[in-house]
Amino acid sequence: MNALAPTTRFIEANGLRFEVAECGAGDRLALCLHGFPECAFSWRYQMPLLSRLGYRVWAPNLRGYGRSSRPGRVADYHIDRLVADVEGLIRASGARETLLIGHDWGGGVAWMTALGNRCPLAGLIVMNAPHPSLFVQHLYRWPQIRRSWYVFAFQIPMLPEFLLGRRQARAIAATFLDLPVDASRFPDDVLDVYRRQALEPGALRAMVNYYRANRRFPGESRPDLTRPITVPTLLIWGEADTALGKELTVGTDRLVTNLTVRSLPGVSHWVQQEAPEAVNDAIARWLA
Repeated sequence: MNALAPTTRFIEANGLRFEVAECGAGDRLALCLHGFPECAFSWRYQMPLLSRLGYRVWAPNLRGYGRSSRPGRVADYHIDRLVADVEGLIRASGARETLLIGHDWGGGVAWMTALGNRCPLAGLIVMNAPHPSLFVQHLYRWPQIRRSWYVFAFQIPMLPEFLLGRRQARAIAATFLDLPVDASRFPDDVLDVYRRQALEPGALRAMVNYYRANRRFPGESRPDLTRPITVPTLLIWGEADTALGKELTVGTDRLVTNLTVRSLPGVSHWVQQEAPEAVNDAIARWLA
């Protein structure tokens, strides 16, 4: 068997069943958390690299995605439950150390896991997801209001799921074609992966429920958001991100004591898929 070719397994954690893409072996875990509207497939370029670097790599489909458990209530997708999923997966792995990696929503969950500090992390890599404290500060300010219009639109019951699922989830495919600088990285076979998983029964509702369950997050009193993160952290940012402005990264160094920032000009929000060579180089150099 090729250790670099991901296989699929199912892991019980936090009372749920997670579909996990796995490659590599050993007691050093690299746990990769995807964003919206992605899935574990979004880490296809990073998993072989991390395996070669000596990690057992897990890329789970987060709750609601793929063949992972799909709880039915909006409240089931609150950030605290998502963090508990990550902590449960880390415990289920039995690994002696964990490198936590996240992009977009997965990046937000990774940040919150590090802030919770209930599972020791050896390292944290976040891609195009601002520190939660900085996101809270900017969400209701221009121009982030304009960029985050969909966050507010997703609060409408039922309509977002209908619009996203129309015409064989054409709107899901469009998110990968409209945002990138280099759309050639998203051929039809890649888009079909995301369309198919979004069209699974109940999947779109679960995906949108991430936004509904956390709609009050910016207004909550969360003193833990400014707790210093001491875990060595690499922040990778595609500068051509039209969903999250680069200004959201300003001040991260005041919240993370051991921070490295790698900015990638001319790369969009879908950074690890659009520029896998540059992202993998940044990861390998930082880990070295």
